[in-house]
Amino acid sequence: MAPNLSLFSVNAILILSNDGGRILAKYFKPPHTSNSTTRTPENPYPTLKDQKAFEKGLIEKTAKSTADIILYDNHVVVFKPESDVMLYVVGGMEENEMLLYHVVLALRDTLQILLKNSTDKRTIIENYDLVSLAIEEIVDDGVILETDAVAIAARVSKPPQHDVPNIKNIDLSEQGLLNAWEFGKKQLAERLRQGL
Repeated sequence: MAPNLSLFSVNAILILSNDGGRILAKYFKPPHTSNSTTRTPENPYPTLKDQKAFEKGLIEKTAKSTADIILYDNHVVVFKPESDVMLYVVGGMEENEMLLYHVVLALRDTLQILLKNSTDKRTIIENYDLVSLAIEEIVDDGVILETDAVAIAARVSKPPQHDVPNIKNIDLSEQGLLNAWEFGKKQLAERLRQGL
């Protein structure tokens, strides 16, 4: 039987404070699970109570850990401490640890770029929109999209450009407005003549 191949890699991305409080949590479930023969479980933490218990145990286990990768509750967990917060990427038991490690590094580096090296609880809460968008650019429904921090930060921080006219070269003096009026009258007259 062929192995169940899927791009789904990330079960959760968590940003927790060192005291165990949740700052941001995104749990993902495999989008294409239809029967019990799949390798990945449907959703191991379906309720808020289950998620909070998982997060509390995770903080307790990683508070004194010197490694960046641990096994916890049948999951590979990769984490990075930053100031007074912990960044976590949670994957299944069969996931590649290095791939998950690149995701947590991308998250950390993107936040450092977006928040100007001030990755702490207060700054994350004040810039919650940018942080949420950055996570959405890194992982979408458990599928890793991008791990280049510079590219992610550029997409998150730039507003979309929609044919914005260059208003720097517009002459707003009285003569400039009269010229625009005359140009508009000529264009209207031309269109009326073409239509008749």
